[in-house]
Amino acid sequence: MAVKTKVIITVGCEYGCHGPAIAQKMADDFGIPCYDRDLIDDIIEEAGFSKDLLDKAEKGHAIRGRDTDAPNPKKLGAIRYHNLTDRVVFLQRETVRRLAARGSCVFVGRCADHILRHADVKTLNVFIYAPTDVRLQTVMKDHNLSKTEAQLLLTKSDEDLHARYKQVTGTYRGDRHNRHMLIDASLLGIDRTAALIEKLAFAHFGIESASDIDTTTVSTAAEAAPLSSAPDRPPVLA
Repeated sequence: MAVKTKVIITVGCEYGCHGPAIAQKMADDFGIPCYDRDLIDDIIEEAGFSKDLLDKAEKGHAIRGRDTDAPNPKKLGAIRYHNLTDRVVFLQRETVRRLAARGSCVFVGRCADHILRHADVKTLNVFIYAPTDVRLQTVMKDHNLSKTEAQLLLTKSDEDLHARYKQVTGTYRGDRHNRHMLIDASLLGIDRTAALIEKLAFAHFGIESASDIDTTTVSTAAEAAPLSSAPDRPPVLA
């Protein structure tokens, strides 16, 4: 039997450019999981964090206070921090590492490109963007907003995403040096953009088709990716 290849793709994207839809299309085509913010946050909530705390960390906010009474202290290495944001970032990093250890997958955001680069995992790192006017029209249509409302939402989303990426990685979200491919999704649309990235993935991972991808998962991801040493300071992965 031919050896199958593990494929991990990280997709960073601007708000309003259909990045999550493109990521999901690739995952469906390859028959592998797609992990986005909601799925990863659900895992972290099981470690004892409220949705409000995760939302604040998502926006790059510093959340002060010693966390000594969080439930399930053994899950994902719950550690006491003076700044709860540090612990949220640590758990997000560990969650990404362990999901990658389970098997082939596509990540949407979560700074996965930077996290996995420092975990010695082979990935294809893609950043998807679109012109501001295209993103604006998409947000207006998808959320039934006025142009002014959509512009405010875009601006706020960009600010939050940039702040979070800088907080976790110490670098900038759109830096071309962190990615293998940058692509304007408005050029080809969802399906053809996904197809183009898939072709690059075949070349990058040395495979000829989706049938060459290892779609099995490791049941004990914690053993495959042991918990990292907990940092005393924010885990910036420079």
